[in-house]
Amino acid sequence: MNTLEKLTAEKLLSIRAIKLQPSNPFTWASGWKSPIYCDNRKLISYPKIRTFIKTELARLILENFQEADAIAGVATGAIAPGALVADALGLPFIYIRSTPKDHGLENLIEGELKPNSKVVVVEDLISTGSSSLKAVDAIRKDGSEVVGMVANFTYGFPVAKENFEKTNVKLLTLTDYDAVLAEALRTDYIAESDLDTLKEWRKSPADWK
Repeated sequence: MNTLEKLTAEKLLSIRAIKLQPSNPFTWASGWKSPIYCDNRKLISYPKIRTFIKTELARLILENFQEADAIAGVATGAIAPGALVADALGLPFIYIRSTPKDHGLENLIEGELKPNSKVVVVEDLISTGSSSLKAVDAIRKDGSEVVGMVANFTYGFPVAKENFEKTNVKLLTLTDYDAVLAEALRTDYIAESDLDTLKEWRKSPADWK
């Protein structure tokens, strides 16, 4: 675990943007039972942490995707951080809806994306990667190139790794599941006895009870 992963995990846990409840699992929208829930929308209410996330995402882009000339956020959780990152970098910003608007122009992409743009997608979290990669597909179909994606957090599911490799998208994240567990244990958020449950869940989250 590097310093950035540790610092980001510490900040997300400190405001309960990530919650861990091994003995009282959450139910995700997918129907999965889970001992962890991530709500990165809370970040926008904490100026110092919001600035940290914005700065570090922007740094990842500058160091790894220098060719980027536009930033895209994935609706809805990544609209705010995406806009903040675009502002920090002085780049145009768009966001991608999960489905086209059902009235007016029926847009899927909001904002103005110039043809042949080189785009970095900003996400708040990565689970299976399916919704994130739908945004990538929308940008590509619109005639632009996705040069990479950055996100606050990833669960590190093998299926996500496979999906990103299949679609040839480079993903970089500020922190991940292992770093969060390590930090939660260090700060006594969880007990040593919780680790087996938390690690077992990630092996097969769809089947975990």
